[in-house]
Amino acid sequence: MHERDYLEQLRDLQRQAWPAGHASEPQYPLGQRPLTHYLQHWAQATPNKPAVRFYGHDLSYAELHELSDRFAALLLDQGVQAGDRVAVYMPNCPQLHVVFYGILKAGAIHAPVSPMATATELAYQLKDCGASVMVCFDQLLPVVRAASGETALRVLISTSLAEVCPAEPPFAIPELLQTPKLAVTDSIDLLPALAATEPRADLPEPALDDIAALNYTGGTTGLPKGCIHTHGDMLYTCASFLPAALGLDSERVTLNFMPEFWIAGENSGLLFPVFGGTTLVLLARWDALAFMGAVQHYQVSHGSLLVDSAAEVLDHPQRHEFDLSSLEVTSCVSFIKKLTPEYRRRWRELTGCTLFETSFGMTETHTCDTFTAGLQEDDFDLRSAPTFVGLPVPGTEFKVCDFDSGTLLPLGSEGELCVRSPSLFKGYWNKPEASAEALRNGWLHTGDSGVITEQGFIRYLGRRKEMLKVNGMSVFPSELEAMLGQHPGILASAVIGRPDEQRGETPLAFVIARPGSGLTADQLRDWCRQTMAVYKVPEVRLVDTLPMTATGKVKKNELQEWI
Repeated sequence: MHERDYLEQLRDLQRQAWPAGHASEPQYPLGQRPLTHYLQHWAQATPNKPAVRFYGHDLSYAELHELSDRFAALLLDQGVQAGDRVAVYMPNCPQLHVVFYGILKAGAIHAPVSPMATATELAYQLKDCGASVMVCFDQLLPVVRAASGETALRVLISTSLAEVCPAEPPFAIPELLQTPKLAVTDSIDLLPALAATEPRADLPEPALDDIAALNYTGGTTGLPKGCIHTHGDMLYTCASFLPAALGLDSERVTLNFMPEFWIAGENSGLLFPVFGGTTLVLLARWDALAFMGAVQHYQVSHGSLLVDSAAEVLDHPQRHEFDLSSLEVTSCVSFIKKLTPEYRRRWRELTGCTLFETSFGMTETHTCDTFTAGLQEDDFDLRSAPTFVGLPVPGTEFKVCDFDSGTLLPLGSEGELCVRSPSLFKGYWNKPEASAEALRNGWLHTGDSGVITEQGFIRYLGRRKEMLKVNGMSVFPSELEAMLGQHPGILASAVIGRPDEQRGETPLAFVIARPGSGLTADQLRDWCRQTMAVYKVPEVRLVDTLPMTATGKVKKNELQEWI
């Protein structure tokens, strides 16, 4: 079939499957203009409305707009020019929001770094992006000093979370906020510097095609690559995902604890609230007591969790001491623990709302490429084949091709997932060969295996390089992990392949059992024999922990060393 006909057929199928009441086109309530314009609008229309609420510390829209104007002026005063990269090495905090929008207003490029990065990892990313300015959490200054010798850094700006810690926080706070501020020696003290800097009236509005960020891939193998994203990418991500998956309601109160250096945290914490003019309740890190306290104190209506986080709340001994009834929409991400009907039932009993998978996406596409909201009736999403990730957001297209030839494959076939989206990255920073390999004729060749069903739904099967060949048949670890997630005695699992002389490869599952379950490896193998095809049944090893990346993925390369 010609690609044009294939895509038209697919659009027809997806229109038929589209959930009622969910937007089917991108929506731009303030027009197709950068998010810095959206921030300015809300600062003028609702100046006193809290933009960020942080353990009792509030930052209004007017304050966020003015302080980010001042930070843009500070960068310009320090010689930053359009296109310069500004590295941001910070945990979630109000200052990060000020810095982010100030970078964009200055015409510079936001280059976030995981605050968990070591000196070696930090040095690599600084050298790769060529950042000349860095903003960091003061407690990370020793790491910066250890890493900065071989980099282009010339300006260092630091800030402390203690400066935004209220004297009497309304609920549990992390130690980060209680750590005393370090003496300022070789850096510019952010908040006093902002107070002493006058905003500039001549800040130009960035163009949608201007580069806004270098978001580094958080893969489990290989060195991270900087994905080039524009202001238009950020805007489209908001305009396509929010109306289709969550709706536009400026009165809602959202909560984010996902790290904002991570593309999913950037979307949910930095972009979505400003696009919709909503109030964000921000947590520095995940903590079940803080989450429950924040929901009750701020009457949070919308939130996104990891399934692991939801499970911790459900099992928390103090869960019934908090009123979580303000929650209306709660989406989740399945990394280690998988969303199951049991988790959904328990969450609905506790909160009154339905837990559903947020999205499938990649750093290269600014993530949020699909949505499952509205597909929960009779647990349709969970009763579908494992690794169901829903429908493409409006304006995004998927196809499945043969990995080697690139030929389109019929619906229902397994092959390489390819995606075309207005938020598709513009290439990898300083890596033309890798960019050319990934981007072909306007499509991102993901390297991931997937299926588009005959009803038009997307299934993500996992990385091709992770696919196992067992007696000549394809076995996808992500599918086995999803099936293992249905077992009530399992907290988490990760599946890899072990070389096998007779079968080629054998699936090997590292499993964390639920405390008190009494689960044994033999019992789990028996359960697998009843649940999955015989060639998929894995060997089982019970473990206490799994090696994790900063973004919550299992380091499967390290699991190979466990064999």
